[in-house]
Amino acid sequence: MSGIVVRAAAEEDLGEITRIYGHYVLNTCASFEMEAPDREEMARRHAGVLGLGLPYLAAEEDGRVVGYAYANAYRPRAAYRFTVEDSIYVDAAALGRGCGEALLAALIERCEQGPWRQMIAVIGESGSAASVRLHEKFGFREVGRLRAVGNKFDRWVDSILMQRALGG
Repeated sequence: MSGIVVRAAAEEDLGEITRIYGHYVLNTCASFEMEAPDREEMARRHAGVLGLGLPYLAAEEDGRVVGYAYANAYRPRAAYRFTVEDSIYVDAAALGRGCGEALLAALIERCEQGPWRQMIAVIGESGSAASVRLHEKFGFREVGRLRAVGNKFDRWVDSILMQRALGG
Protein backbone atom coordinates (compact mmCIF):
# COMPACT_ATOMS: atom_id res chain seq x y z
CA MET A 1 0.00 0.00 0.00
CA SER A 2 2.98 2.32 0.42
CA GLY A 3 3.15 3.20 -3.29
CA ILE A 4 -0.50 4.25 -3.46
CA VAL A 5 -1.36 7.93 -3.20
CA VAL A 6 -4.98 8.94 -2.60
CA ARG A 7 -5.99 12.40 -3.73
CA ALA A 8 -8.99 14.30 -5.00
CA ALA A 9 -10.00 13.01 -8.42
CA ALA A 10 -9.45 15.54 -11.19
CA GLU A 11 -11.04 16.03 -14.59
CA GLU A 12 -8.03 14.42 -16.26
CA ASP A 13 -8.60 11.22 -14.24
CA LEU A 14 -12.04 10.61 -15.70
CA GLY A 15 -10.81 8.61 -18.69
CA GLU A 16 -9.22 6.00 -16.42
CA ILE A 17 -12.11 6.15 -13.97
CA THR A 18 -14.53 5.50 -16.85
CA ARG A 19 -12.44 2.53 -17.98
CA ILE A 20 -12.22 1.05 -14.47
CA TYR A 21 -15.95 1.40 -13.86
CA GLY A 22 -16.80 0.05 -17.31
CA HIS A 23 -15.08 -3.22 -16.45
CA TYR A 24 -17.32 -3.70 -13.41
CA VAL A 25 -20.49 -2.78 -15.28
CA LEU A 26 -19.79 -5.14 -18.17
CA ASN A 27 -18.30 -8.09 -16.26
CA THR A 28 -19.61 -8.16 -12.69
CA CYS A 29 -22.62 -7.58 -10.46
CA ALA A 30 -20.72 -5.03 -8.35
CA SER A 31 -22.75 -2.47 -10.29
CA PHE A 32 -26.33 -3.09 -11.31
CA GLU A 33 -25.93 -0.86 -14.37
CA MET A 34 -26.26 -2.78 -17.62
CA GLU A 35 -24.42 -0.42 -19.99
CA ALA A 36 -21.12 1.24 -19.18
CA PRO A 37 -21.47 5.02 -19.04
CA ASP A 38 -19.21 7.12 -21.26
CA ARG A 39 -16.71 9.71 -20.07
CA GLU A 40 -19.22 12.53 -20.46
CA GLU A 41 -21.68 10.79 -18.13
CA MET A 42 -18.92 10.02 -15.63
CA ALA A 43 -17.94 13.71 -15.72
CA ARG A 44 -21.56 14.64 -14.97
CA ARG A 45 -21.60 12.23 -12.01
CA HIS A 46 -18.25 13.53 -10.74
CA ALA A 47 -19.55 17.10 -10.86
CA GLY A 48 -22.73 16.03 -9.06
CA VAL A 49 -20.80 14.53 -6.16
CA LEU A 50 -18.58 17.59 -5.86
CA GLY A 51 -21.65 19.82 -6.10
CA LEU A 52 -22.96 18.21 -2.91
CA GLY A 53 -19.68 18.98 -1.15
CA LEU A 54 -18.81 15.29 -0.97
CA PRO A 55 -15.42 13.70 -1.67
CA TYR A 56 -14.53 12.01 -4.96
CA LEU A 57 -11.08 10.43 -4.73
CA ALA A 58 -8.57 8.77 -7.04
CA ALA A 59 -5.87 6.29 -6.05
CA GLU A 60 -2.66 6.63 -7.99
CA GLU A 61 0.23 4.20 -8.20
CA ASP A 62 3.34 4.96 -10.23
CA GLY A 63 1.58 7.92 -11.80
CA ARG A 64 -1.43 5.89 -12.98
CA VAL A 65 -4.99 5.92 -11.62
CA VAL A 66 -5.67 2.43 -10.22
CA GLY A 67 -8.92 3.07 -8.39
CA TYR A 68 -11.43 5.60 -7.25
CA ALA A 69 -14.01 6.13 -4.54
CA TYR A 70 -16.66 8.64 -3.70
CA ALA A 71 -19.43 9.35 -1.25
CA ASN A 72 -22.84 10.34 -2.51
CA ALA A 73 -26.18 11.17 -0.95
CA TYR A 74 -27.74 7.96 0.34
CA ARG A 75 -31.25 9.08 -0.62
CA PRO A 76 -32.66 12.39 -1.86
CA ARG A 77 -35.11 13.09 0.99
CA ALA A 78 -34.00 15.78 3.47
CA ALA A 79 -34.12 13.48 6.50
CA TYR A 80 -31.25 11.45 4.97
CA ARG A 81 -29.00 14.51 4.54
CA PHE A 82 -26.47 13.28 7.13
CA THR A 83 -26.15 9.81 5.58
CA VAL A 84 -23.86 9.00 2.66
CA GLU A 85 -23.29 5.93 0.52
CA ASP A 86 -19.78 4.92 -0.44
CA SER A 87 -18.64 3.52 -3.79
CA ILE A 88 -15.19 2.05 -4.41
CA TYR A 89 -13.80 0.60 -7.63
CA VAL A 90 -10.28 -0.73 -8.11
CA ASP A 91 -8.62 -1.54 -11.43
CA ALA A 92 -8.79 -5.33 -11.84
CA ALA A 93 -5.01 -5.38 -12.39
CA ALA A 94 -4.44 -3.66 -9.02
CA LEU A 95 -6.63 -5.85 -6.82
CA GLY A 96 -5.03 -7.16 -3.64
CA ARG A 97 -2.45 -4.40 -3.31
CA GLY A 98 -4.21 -2.24 -0.72
CA CYS A 99 -5.83 0.25 -3.06
CA GLY A 100 -9.34 -0.39 -1.72
CA GLU A 101 -8.13 0.01 1.85
CA ALA A 102 -6.36 3.27 1.08
CA LEU A 103 -9.43 4.64 -0.70
CA LEU A 104 -11.93 3.65 1.98
CA ALA A 105 -9.73 5.00 4.80
CA ALA A 106 -9.38 8.34 3.03
CA LEU A 107 -13.07 8.49 2.14
CA ILE A 108 -14.14 7.87 5.74
CA GLU A 109 -11.64 10.44 7.02
CA ARG A 110 -12.92 13.11 4.65
CA CYS A 111 -16.57 12.37 5.38
CA GLU A 112 -15.92 12.59 9.12
CA GLN A 113 -14.70 16.15 8.59
CA GLY A 114 -18.16 17.12 7.31
CA PRO A 115 -21.64 16.97 8.84
CA TRP A 116 -22.28 13.34 7.84
CA ARG A 117 -22.96 10.81 10.60
CA GLN A 118 -23.66 7.49 8.85
CA MET A 119 -22.07 5.74 5.88
CA ILE A 120 -23.90 3.01 3.99
CA ALA A 121 -22.39 0.45 1.63
CA VAL A 122 -24.68 -1.27 -0.87
CA ILE A 123 -22.73 -4.26 -2.14
CA GLY A 124 -23.81 -6.36 -5.12
CA GLU A 125 -23.79 -10.04 -4.28
CA SER A 126 -21.45 -11.25 -7.01
CA GLY A 127 -17.87 -11.15 -5.78
CA SER A 128 -19.00 -9.50 -2.59
CA ALA A 129 -16.74 -11.38 -0.16
CA ALA A 130 -13.77 -9.06 -0.70
CA SER A 131 -15.96 -5.95 -0.49
CA VAL A 132 -17.63 -7.20 2.68
CA ARG A 133 -14.24 -7.96 4.28
CA LEU A 134 -12.92 -4.53 3.29
CA HIS A 135 -15.90 -2.77 4.84
CA GLU A 136 -15.77 -4.92 7.98
CA LYS A 137 -12.12 -3.94 8.44
CA PHE A 138 -13.29 -0.33 8.71
CA GLY A 139 -16.09 -0.98 11.19
CA PHE A 140 -19.01 -1.57 8.86
CA ARG A 141 -21.52 -4.23 9.92
CA GLU A 142 -24.07 -6.00 7.79
CA VAL A 143 -27.48 -4.57 8.58
CA GLY A 144 -29.52 -6.28 5.91
CA ARG A 145 -29.72 -8.22 2.71
CA LEU A 146 -32.16 -7.45 -0.06
CA ARG A 147 -32.79 -10.75 -1.79
CA ALA A 148 -33.08 -11.03 -5.56
CA VAL A 149 -33.52 -7.28 -6.10
CA GLY A 150 -31.35 -7.16 -9.22
CA ASN A 151 -31.33 -9.22 -12.37
CA LYS A 152 -28.08 -9.19 -14.30
CA PHE A 153 -26.48 -11.77 -16.55
CA ASP A 154 -29.79 -13.69 -16.48
CA ARG A 155 -29.70 -14.34 -12.76
CA TRP A 156 -31.17 -12.79 -9.64
CA VAL A 157 -28.72 -10.91 -7.45
CA ASP A 158 -28.88 -9.83 -3.81
CA SER A 159 -27.69 -6.53 -2.35
CA ILE A 160 -25.89 -6.54 0.99
CA LEU A 161 -26.39 -3.46 3.14
CA MET A 162 -23.59 -2.46 5.50
CA GLN A 163 -23.39 0.56 7.81
CA ARG A 164 -20.95 2.40 10.05
CA ALA A 165 -21.14 5.55 12.12
CA LEU A 166 -19.02 8.55 11.16
CA GLY A 167 -17.50 10.84 13.75
CA GLY A 168 -18.27 10.82 17.43
